Amino acid sequence: MARPSGYWTSLHGLTTLTLIAAALYFLFVEHAGHFLSYLPFMIILLCPLMHVFMHKGHGGQDLRKHQHQDVTEAYRLGLEEGRKEKKEATLE
Repeated sequence: MARPSGYWTSLHGLTTLTLIAAALYFLFVEHAGHFLSYLPFMIILLCPLMHVFMHKGHGGQDLRKHQHQDVTEAYRLGLEEGRKEKKEATLE
């Protein structure tokens, strides 16, 4: 079975990796003096940005409501099944 290729192995992905590598090269070779002095601050500023962009698909309040309905439905079905089993056990 053929496995679909991912983004990073496509032409666009390889181009992106090449551009990132070129940018990092010039940052470290040409601008190392003033780039490295601000690196700790950039890492600290990157944390909130990653948090905002990586949590964009959670769906907000609707997801919690839907999950609560699923849990409630599963509980109700389990309760009904338990009652049926108890009733069958007492009839035997």
